[in-house]
Amino acid sequence: MRFFFILAAVVFLVTGLGAGAQSLSSAIPDAPDRTYKLLREDEDWSFLRDRSLRQDFWDPIKYIPLRRNSPDWYLTFSGQAREVWEQTGNNNWGQQPFWNSFFLERYMLGIDAHYGKHVRTFVQVKSGLESFRIGGPRPIDEKKLDFQNAFLDVGTSGEQNWIKLRVGRQELEYGAGRLIDVREGPNVRLSFTGFRILSKVGSWHADGFAVRPDVDNFGFFDNVPNSQVEFWGVYSWRPLSKGVSLDAYYLGLDRKQATYERGTAHEVRQTLGARLWRPIAEKKPGWDFDYEGLWQFGSFGSANIRAWTLASDTGYRIPTWRLKPRFSLKADVSSGDNPTTNTLGTFNPIFPIGNYFGVIADTGPGPVNFRDIHPRVLTEWGHGVTVSTDWIFYWRQSLQDGVYSVPGTLIRASGNSNARFVGQRPGIEARWQVDRHIWAQADYGIFYAGKFLKETQPGRNLNYWALWTGYQF
Repeated sequence: MRFFFILAAVVFLVTGLGAGAQSLSSAIPDAPDRTYKLLREDEDWSFLRDRSLRQDFWDPIKYIPLRRNSPDWYLTFSGQAREVWEQTGNNNWGQQPFWNSFFLERYMLGIDAHYGKHVRTFVQVKSGLESFRIGGPRPIDEKKLDFQNAFLDVGTSGEQNWIKLRVGRQELEYGAGRLIDVREGPNVRLSFTGFRILSKVGSWHADGFAVRPDVDNFGFFDNVPNSQVEFWGVYSWRPLSKGVSLDAYYLGLDRKQATYERGTAHEVRQTLGARLWRPIAEKKPGWDFDYEGLWQFGSFGSANIRAWTLASDTGYRIPTWRLKPRFSLKADVSSGDNPTTNTLGTFNPIFPIGNYFGVIADTGPGPVNFRDIHPRVLTEWGHGVTVSTDWIFYWRQSLQDGVYSVPGTLIRASGNSNARFVGQRPGIEARWQVDRHIWAQADYGIFYAGKFLKETQPGRNLNYWALWTGYQF
């Protein structure tokens, strides 16, 4: 029933917005887009049917015709290999009071098959391996071999107006990734199984979906949809004026067993939100921003849910200066709980981006019951080298609620502490994009424990560093 509700909602959006949509002229790009996307199914290599445009070693397998005199029948292959060495000291501020060093490997291979303009399949396998970690692999570390994507698309064609149905295992990634993301940072990316309707009318995009997140078991082809979790929603977006864009969405989440500091119960949570954003300046000095606010309501056992968050990222980039610096400031807040009431106030980030706060993403606090101030400077040093330096200051929003991880798991209860300050973390990240295919990265950060962590113990400083390298085609 929920899926048919989503279908009706999307059809309403498409027909309603289409009535007021103006015809837009098709823009011809100056050059083909050779960018490797976060979601590899978003890439379009059909321009390589023109053999004179082939210039890369991998171009011959980016467009393989399937039928003579039928240019819309073709195959595209894609792939990625990534290696990471991580070392963490005093994980969770001393709950594991030792240095934990481990090696992560990720391999992905995709096959995108187009059967004309209306039918398409995309299959992508993944392998994530972990070695040397004390305590063994976490769920985000290892998946020996399975499908990351395996879906069928059926739909209409067109530049300005189209609609298609996607069925099967697939990735979801919307907005800034604060609520729905593929989890690129961790070794094993997130996928879902279910239905999705994607549509575009004029300048509006609108997606509706009804899915279950996949459970990443450690073995071979043993992932299954999580029978304890249902996720559905409608996400729409469109450009406005002067480079500003608007996102608006409704999300629903049903978890049979959800745990917060107040306890464990059946959770049904609805989310209404909006996002207003402008991209980073590329040619002239200018401001960029990303502002998002949302309200959550529903039920948690016999209690109600009333939660919210406000997130902001404001930056100014000067591309005419030598290092093309971007100076930015994030300021965010999300609600926490008061267990003495019959209303759960803890915000749920649902399926957030893996590196929500950058360095120390998988070992530090997450975007639940928090306030933060987060200045950052990003510079470009030429030859594909960028350096990011930042410093985050983190407080609890509610003194009756604890500290949660990025996925939303409680990692430090409130105890008897009335301290608000959780801690601070300076960090640095250097990345080298060697060429289109090869990249390398180094991260370092230290989280200085604040008064709350020291009062609830253990309250050690947390250290983290990592070396990354990858290749994709």
